Amino acid sequence: MSVHPILGELDPDPLDPAQVVAGEPATADLTLAESPGGETAGLWSCTPGSFTDTEVEESFVVISGRATIGYEDGTVVALRPGTVHRFAGGERTVWTVEEKLLKAYWIAG
Repeated sequence: MSVHPILGELDPDPLDPAQVVAGEPATADLTLAESPGGETAGLWSCTPGSFTDTEVEESFVVISGRATIGYEDGTVVALRPGTVHRFAGGERTVWTVEEKLLKAYWIAG
């Protein structure tokens, strides 16, 4: 499969309304590959707004947009194009998307 990450069509993947903290963030996803072991690679986007999440084991790179991830311990990570980040899994976070975010991700199985 070949897809242009900026122009590719992502499928709506709505947040649970209980996760939304502010605004009306809308998320979308496009699965590019899945392995028999459960690993998944794809693209994910989110429009401006803020929401809570409990993370899975994931690595990603930001393609476009701006956001921050706030952790329970007060750590804040700024996301900009080119930022690479990794979650070990289980972290409770608050995402604040300032400019529509697009990331390429890999989720462990």
